[in-house]
Amino acid sequence: MTRAFLVVIDSVGIGGAPDAATFFNGDLPDTGANTLGHIAQACAAGQAEDGRSGPLKIPHLNALGMGAALKLASGLDLGWPTPTGAFAAATEISRGKDTPSGHWELSGVPVPWDWHTFPNEMPAFPQDVTDRICELAGTTGILANCYASGTEVIDDFGPQHVATGQPICYTSVDSVLQIAAHEDRFGLDRLLTLCQDLAPMLHDMKVGRVIARPFTGEDGNFQRTLNRLDYAISPPAPTLCDWVHGAGRSVQAIGKIGDIFSMRGIDEVRKGADTTLMDHLSDLIDTAPDGGFVFANFVEFDSLYGHRRDVSGYARHLEWFDAALSALLPKLRAGDLLCVTADHGNDPTWIGTDHTRERVPILIHGAGARDLGHVAFVDVATTIATHLGVLSQGPGKNLL
Repeated sequence: MTRAFLVVIDSVGIGGAPDAATFFNGDLPDTGANTLGHIAQACAAGQAEDGRSGPLKIPHLNALGMGAALKLASGLDLGWPTPTGAFAAATEISRGKDTPSGHWELSGVPVPWDWHTFPNEMPAFPQDVTDRICELAGTTGILANCYASGTEVIDDFGPQHVATGQPICYTSVDSVLQIAAHEDRFGLDRLLTLCQDLAPMLHDMKVGRVIARPFTGEDGNFQRTLNRLDYAISPPAPTLCDWVHGAGRSVQAIGKIGDIFSMRGIDEVRKGADTTLMDHLSDLIDTAPDGGFVFANFVEFDSLYGHRRDVSGYARHLEWFDAALSALLPKLRAGDLLCVTADHGNDPTWIGTDHTRERVPILIHGAGARDLGHVAFVDVATTIATHLGVLSQGPGKNLL
């Protein structure tokens, strides 16, 4: 038997989504957004010099085909070298540019409904949702109740939250309701229970996720912690995780994969910051059993740099990942397949703070050098299932 590793570098889009004009950041359509391309151009122009310098240096991703996939997706040719891996540009069909849509479709299940989103106005949430939050939290009100950046909202409302005990509730263009609360003053367990008990109501509305956003610290120095937990709506059909698990194989998850898939078809989850997640991935390359599937998500591209429009930080993280990848690839066994991809875009040069609608790269190590062309997100699931000798239950095709 052989093994398969699916690694999502969250939000590393490569431009070119054909329906980008129908997705927006504020009043600006996502047409022309290109996360990787614009970061590389900023680096080459000397505009991403905070903690790094010069052109974007990702030689190992480029060897797998990142530059070639970028050109295929968007037409942008940065003169990066000819790849030695198999590469493609994947297009999503689900009507969302969010985490569940991208991950589910990569796992063989396009989203069959339109996600419910909240209006960009104050208050953002309908009264029955606000009343339910208050009932579960035991408070007389909530704070924020608007579109907000997760870091800015705790700076703006943290002192009032500490004083009143009312949870900080906010949303974005994505189908999500996020609740921030102080781990010590409000209580971590209380926050997690609040989000867990609220989730069924939101899922019935087709809101994709209720996210607990705990933080600590004092006024002027509030810090989000790693105890975030996503309560996501369950996929509407069996995913790649279910196919592999149902065949009696091991399925191990790294990062927030367990939350995204509601733990369906997953044996073990390992969490932490991205540097810790890289250690987990390295360990599982050493220890994952024959026939097993490892599914990893590296979220900090998105959460720390994309949403915050930090071009230098995003470039540093790409270069960190590339260097770490160089140590992983030689550890793979003969017959192993490793696929690096993304779930959506989050162009840090773009207006606003939300995701951007883009194609994503498909970079495959272990299949030789080949141009796989334009493909669908769902083809990733069928390709991995076929590699593992597991029956694909989705609409995708095998790329190899």
